[in-house]
Amino acid sequence: MNFTAKLNFLEQFPLFDSLTGSEKELLGQMVELKSKSRYSYVYLHGELSDKIFFLIKGTIKIGCHSSEGKEVIKTVLHPLAMFGEMGVVGEPTRRDFARVMGSEAQFFVLKVEDFKRLMRSNYALGNKVLNLVGQRLRSAEDRLESLIFKDARTRIVDFIRDAASKRGRQVGFETLIKHSLTQQDIANITGTSRQTVTSVLNELKKNNQIHFTRKSILVRDLQTLA
Repeated sequence: MNFTAKLNFLEQFPLFDSLTGSEKELLGQMVELKSKSRYSYVYLHGELSDKIFFLIKGTIKIGCHSSEGKEVIKTVLHPLAMFGEMGVVGEPTRRDFARVMGSEAQFFVLKVEDFKRLMRSNYALGNKVLNLVGQRLRSAEDRLESLIFKDARTRIVDFIRDAASKRGRQVGFETLIKHSLTQQDIANITGTSRQTVTSVLNELKKNNQIHFTRKSILVRDLQTLA
C-alpha cells in the first residue's frame, strides 16, 4: 500500500477527524499495515500491550478464557474500529485476546508510545480516545448486569436487537444482519450454551419473528421482536 492509499484509509476513521493535515501525514508514517488469516490471533493474553490496532477489513473478536478453558467473547469489532486500546491507559500486558473471524483481516498497527505522543499534541484526539474507552467500560458493565439480571433467552434476543440496530440493513420493513458468527460464538457472547442459542433461534423462526442462515439473520419486525 502506497502512502497516499494509507492516508485515504486513515481519513475514513472517525477517530482521526480532529487531526490536522500534517498530523495525519505523521500518523501515516508511523502506522504499519498488517494482515492476518482467518482464525489467526492478532495478540494473545499475556503479551505486552505496546501496540494499538485500527481495523480496515474483516471482523475481530476480543475475548478471554475461563479457568476451565471456556471462551468468553467480550466484543466483536468491524472495520473502522480501534482495538488493543487498553495499553494507552496503562495496561502493561494483555488481559484478553484478539482473533480474526470469518475471512482475512487487515489493520494498521501503531506503537502505543507513538500514539500517546500524538494524543499529547492533539487534545481532541485524546478526548475521543478517553470517551471510547469509557463507552467500552460502560458496555462491559451493561453486559455484566445482563448476565446477572436477565435470563438466557432475553440475552439472546437482546443480542439480535443490538446487532440489528448497530449493523442491520433495512430491507423493506425487515432488518438484515450479515455476520460471521457461529451459534457457539453467539453463546460465548451472551453467556449461554450453543444448545440454548439453537433453541431460541428456532423458536423465533417458528413464530416468524426471524429467519436465519449460517451468515445472516433477518428480523421481520424489530419493534415487536421479543
